[in-house]
Parts: sequence; C-alpha cells; structure tokens
Amino acid sequence: MTIRSLDRLMDLSGRTAMVTGGAGHISLAASQALVEMGARVAVLDLDEHACRQRVDELSGIKQGSAFAIPCDLKDEQATRQAVRETIATGNGLDILVHTAAYVATTQIPGWAVPFAEQSVDTWDAAMRVNLTSAFTMVQEGLEALNASGHGSVVFFISTYGLVGPVMSLYEGTSMNQPAAYAASKGGLLQFSRWLSTVLAPKIRVNSITPGGVWRDQPEPFHQRYKERTPLGRMAVEEDLKGAVAYLASDLSAYVTGHNLVVDGGWTAW
Repeated sequence: MTIRSLDRLMDLSGRTAMVTGGAGHISLAASQALVEMGARVAVLDLDEHACRQRVDELSGIKQGSAFAIPCDLKDEQATRQAVRETIATGNGLDILVHTAAYVATTQIPGWAVPFAEQSVDTWDAAMRVNLTSAFTMVQEGLEALNASGHGSVVFFISTYGLVGPVMSLYEGTSMNQPAAYAASKGGLLQFSRWLSTVLAPKIRVNSITPGGVWRDQPEPFHQRYKERTPLGRMAVEEDLKGAVAYLASDLSAYVTGHNLVVDGGWTAW
C-alpha cells in the first residue's frame, strides 16, 4: 500500500473551486488557500467591482488562478447561472465553499435591531442568501461535483448556529444578533449533515464554524468577547485557511458530515 505524501494530499492542481461571498474577508482566506494549493477559483459576489478586485489579488499569487462571476444569491436563476458559468469556465466543479451571508454588521432595514423590530422581508432575504442559495448551488452543481472524483462542499456556519447569542456582548453598541442569522446558520449546518449522507460516496459535505472574526468592532464588544474566549482573542482570517485546506482537499478524504469548529474555545464552556 502506498501512502501519499502530505504535498500530494494537499495538491488541488487541475481542480475548480467556487467561493461565494468572494469579496469578503473570510472568502479571501478561503480563496488564497485554494489558489496556493493549485486550484482555479471562481469568485462570486454581489459587488462586481469588488469581485474583480479580488480576482486581481489572487492573480498576484498565481496568474490566471481566479475568475469573477458577479451574482446576487437572493436570485435563484442568477445563482443557477453562476454555477453553470463556473462549470463552463473552469471545465467542471470540484469544490464549493459557501461563505456568503447576511451577518451582524449587515446594514439593511429590519436587521440589526431588537427582535420586535426585525422584519419578515429581511428574514426572507437572509434565508435566501445564507441557506437557500446553498441548496440551489449544490443542486445545480450536482452533476459536475459527482463527476469530479474529488467532490467537496464546505459551508461556513457560525457559533450562533450552534448555541444561543450572548446579547450582553452588544450592549452600548449599534451591533445586534438577528434571529434570522442564527436560524439560517443552524439550518445550514443540518443541511450539510443531510447532504453528507445523501450525496455520499461521490461528494463529501462538511462545515466550518468560525468564532467571531476581528473587524474593528466597537471596543466594548471586543473586550467582552476576548474575556469570554478561552484563547483570549477574536479570530483573524488566516485562522481559517487551514480548515479550508483540510476540508477541500484529500487531506480529509475520509471525512464527511463533520462540523469543524474554529472558535478559540467559545463553545467549549
């Protein structure tokens, strides 16, 4: 029996990955990891300009390693078309990494407000971006992922998809933790488990649960968060690169249905 080297297991040469939320901070870490390992990356984002800027950044690592696909994940047909474009441009689809989400700092009406003021319209929009788009993308990409021989789907969850929010963190700030965020992330986690059994053995489906990521949040929030976290700090983007590298590659060839928690110990209490 030949045991492959770590370099071989990590090698994504010739594989195509699609990363949603492509202009975001977490997606940058994910996309960098994939490009560094040899994959070609389709960068999906609502903001076309930011999407193309991200492609330029990734091309600095390796020329021609990324291409932009602007897409509104709230729109089912646009999402399906984005998957088809990725498959056509990348000559297949091997890896799907879904980082796009409405988050606590998203600036839309009826979102980061007290529960009594949160709107159904905003709830629906968050569900479409955070959860429904995952259903749409996997369904549209199913044939290509099956044909890959290395099909891997990675969803980004949240600690608030696992546990209830600590609302005292947000006191004295304009931040909040909307109900739709937790509900959509919890739903995405269970969807990943469902897919992992239904799509096996040709496609592996796993998730990553990051802790809070440092984004220049108000200092009262920052201090409270650090004090409650066993490792004494918030996450930074590079903390997530290893998790993406592991789950996207053959390093985790016998792993499916798993939720890899990268939260500094937040949920260990």
